[in-house]
Amino acid sequence: MAAPSTRALWGYCGRGWSRAMRGCRLPGLRSSWPGSPLGARLLSQEKRASETHFGFETVSEEEKGDKVYQVFESVAKKYDVMNDMMSLGIHRVWKDVLLWRMHPFPGTQLLDVAGGTGLAWVLGDAEELPFDEDKFDVYTIAFGIRNVTHMDRALQEAHRVLKPGGRFLCLEFSQVDNPLVSKLYDLYSFQVIPVLGEVIAGNWKSYQYLVESIRKFPAQEEFKEMIEDAGFQKVTYESLSSGIVAIHSGFKL
Repeated sequence: MAAPSTRALWGYCGRGWSRAMRGCRLPGLRSSWPGSPLGARLLSQEKRASETHFGFETVSEEEKGDKVYQVFESVAKKYDVMNDMMSLGIHRVWKDVLLWRMHPFPGTQLLDVAGGTGLAWVLGDAEELPFDEDKFDVYTIAFGIRNVTHMDRALQEAHRVLKPGGRFLCLEFSQVDNPLVSKLYDLYSFQVIPVLGEVIAGNWKSYQYLVESIRKFPAQEEFKEMIEDAGFQKVTYESLSSGIVAIHSGFKL
């Protein structure tokens, strides 16, 4: 699971965000003759492989973890208020639906990654979880996986720590399936949300990133395929609010 990246899992504890872990950079393959066509091609491939997106901005994988950390560090004090304002409180309904779909029972071993609530806290790396294999009955992540540098590795880790028969559940922003709603949603997202961020939290840029990161996240079918590629079976998704968000589900069988 080791990789050339800077990665972090964020946990909201009290009134601030805690940085969990920083990764290390693994040197890439370089030609002995950088000026040759082969050397240039290898260097170009290495450059592409080490780049990722931070919203609409292209950054190195090493930078993304730091930038995401700075975003949540800057908005932590107004995080819940902004969630209510941006969604008009609907985010609470979405989370309730996730719980209804999970239907936990007493004794369920649940791992909630990138969570804002909970009783037992562990700081770790979503791409390299500090837990044994086959440990949990349910793995949940809500509005967190799009901030991970390598989503495929985070999904593989989710599969690894779940028990056979365990369930993966992800609540995340997705792709709107109604053209009219899509236009209104884009207008609200790019013209209103950053303004709310500035007025309420004094932070335009962080909420501009939020909007951009949502647009960069894979659509429902594409993310479904990523979950299947990680080893999950019986993968399904349920779009809510015309596809503004979706709940993805898969089982380790």
